[in-house]
Amino acid sequence: MFHKEGHRIIISSFFLTISVIISSDILIDSETLKLIPQSTFLIFYSLILWFFRNPKRKNIIDDKLILSPADGKIVNIKQVRENEFFKDERIQISIFLSITNVHVTRFPISGKVIYNKYNPGKYLLAWHPKSSEKNERTSVVIRNNYFGDILYRQIAGAVARRIVNYAQIDLKVIQGEDSGFIKFGSRVDIFLPLNSNVNVKKGQRVIGGITVLSSKH
Repeated sequence: MFHKEGHRIIISSFFLTISVIISSDILIDSETLKLIPQSTFLIFYSLILWFFRNPKRKNIIDDKLILSPADGKIVNIKQVRENEFFKDERIQISIFLSITNVHVTRFPISGKVIYNKYNPGKYLLAWHPKSSEKNERTSVVIRNNYFGDILYRQIAGAVARRIVNYAQIDLKVIQGEDSGFIKFGSRVDIFLPLNSNVNVKKGQRVIGGITVLSSKH
C-alpha cells in the first residue's frame, strides 16, 4: 500500500521507467549496454515505491498513552523552553526519519486540534539542534482529556522540501491516523509536560502509531 502523497510521482516515474526501457531496447544494440539505463531506472522506481510505502497497522487507541508520531530514531530527549505556543519548559522528544523510514506522520493522541501553524524557514540538517526552531516546519497542538495540550512539530531537513499537514483547527483527530507526510528525510518533535513519564530512550528505534512515548498508567 502506498501513501496518497506519492501517487502522482509513482505514476509519472512508472511511465518514465517504461519509456527508458523501451527506448534503450530500440536504440541500443548491445545487450550489455542497454542494461545500464534499464537497471538504473528500475532501481530508481523501486526506491520511489519504497519511500512512499504506507504499511497497514493495527494502531493502539488509548487516551492514557502518547504514541510516536513517526517511524525513526530518537535523537534527543531533553528539557527545553518551547517558545512558539506554550512559552514554558517542556520535555522535547525528537525523532529523526532517515530516507529509509516510512515518512507518514500520525496523530500521537486523540483529541481536538486547537493550534495549527506553518512556519517557513531554513533547511538545516534534520538532526541539527536548532532545526526545531529555524527550519521550515508545521506545529500542531492537540487538546487531550488526560495529557492536556500536546504539541508535535513536522520539520523539514536539508533534503526534505515539502511538508504535508492534514491537521485543521477544531478538527477532532484519532490517535494513530495519518496526520501528514514529509518528503525525503526529516524530523518530528513532540513536546510533553515536565511531569510526563517518558517510556523511550535516546537511540531507540520507534514505530509511528505503535511505540509508546509516554503513559499515564
